[in-house]
Amino acid sequence: MDVGAVVRGDAKTCASCGRTFEWRKKWARDWEHVRYCSRRCRSRGVRQKDEDLERAVLELLAARAGGSTICPSEAARRVRPEAWRGLMEDARAAGRRLAARGRVRFLQKGREVDPSRARGPIRLGRGPEFGF
Repeated sequence: MDVGAVVRGDAKTCASCGRTFEWRKKWARDWEHVRYCSRRCRSRGVRQKDEDLERAVLELLAARAGGSTICPSEAARRVRPEAWRGLMEDARAAGRRLAARGRVRFLQKGREVDPSRARGPIRLGRGPEFGF
């Protein structure tokens, strides 16, 4: 692939952490194959607990009324009740991955926010592609 063919404004979503990342010159030759935003995410990948957290988020939202939201801690508690605090960042990452697919929405103070930039307390609600 020609380096000039890559549009510098291209953005992708990391398969591991769910954050959005931009094209970088070092990826010019294989941008179409890049799936992770960093070495850490590439080495970590998506583990079974990550899939369990995604499933827990979807199940919790499906069990509630259409406009209801959940806190990522609820999914973490469902997956690992005795050590849920250690799963909080993983639960947020699961929410970001689901948000990238349109299955959930990231909310702060009732407003939708960019999952890659959200800081502080968040809630997860059903997205346009929820379909559980």
